Amino acid sequence: MEKRILGLDPGLARLGFGTIVCQKVDYAAAADRAKRQVETASEVVSLLDFGVIQTSAKTEMGERLRTIYDDLHTLMEQCQPHLVAIEKLFFYRMGNTIVVAQARGVLMLVLAQHGVPFVEFTPAQIKQALTGMGNADKSEVQQAVARELNLDYTPKPDDAADALAVALTAWFQE
Repeated sequence: MEKRILGLDPGLARLGFGTIVCQKVDYAAAADRAKRQVETASEVVSLLDFGVIQTSAKTEMGERLRTIYDDLHTLMEQCQPHLVAIEKLFFYRMGNTIVVAQARGVLMLVLAQHGVPFVEFTPAQIKQALTGMGNADKSEVQQAVARELNLDYTPKPDDAADALAVALTAWFQE
């Protein structure tokens, strides 16, 4: 069975997204099945898509939010996720937090309109899930994303790599 998980890294200027596909794989040999031995199954994860939804600081706020709204609807229709994983807001600068919260509100509206369940993770939970350390730096998380998805490159831009990290965290929690 296939399960698509969409990870989102909320932002107003750049909202990162990354979609992974998880599939159960049966490793039991045909001879083992004939002997009715216990079959072992495992899950394999692969990359489907990643990128960012961008808005310009020169554009009026309402128009920026509408762009996010429209592009998220398109993304939801294209990737048809079974689950969405979202990075929780991290409060570090009040002015930035407010505009990101507005973009996050649009994101939550689109998910509700599509009826897709979601889970949320803090940055520390994501770092812990991917590296085993809740205080890992960005490069360690990005290396873990590349390793888990069997990539020979680090996904760019960083917002997209962060979104893939969120999606992988949801997969680990399943």
